[in-house]
Amino acid sequence: MAPTATASGGYVLPEANPMRHIPAFLAASFIMSSAAFAQVPAEVEACRLSGLAALKARSPSIEHLTFDIESLAISKAETKVEDTPIKMIVMGDAYLQREKGDKPNRFVCLVSDKGKVVLTFFTEQ
Repeated sequence: MAPTATASGGYVLPEANPMRHIPAFLAASFIMSSAAFAQVPAEVEACRLSGLAALKARSPSIEHLTFDIESLAISKAETKVEDTPIKMIVMGDAYLQREKGDKPNRFVCLVSDKGKVVLTFFTEQ
């Protein structure tokens, strides 16, 4: 629609329909959120799986382990634990699903230069 001229020489713009932008906004949001999750290294999933296995061995009631992606700190490293080279350290919040509910925990995970999880450590906040 084109602007309409007024008697005073000005123009009145047609009312914009704000709803017409919602599909484009939703599509852009989906693409950006998908890209954010796609950038999480595979080592993070290795940390989660290794941690879940260790936790289940000690407490069989734990059914799920979820990392809070927003809280993750992923750092490349060039260090060693004894003779094992460490290439990545992952830290953040983890949620353990037990039969009686969730409880937030902090975790640290060390990943070797070969992508193997060397250590996963959990602590209650």
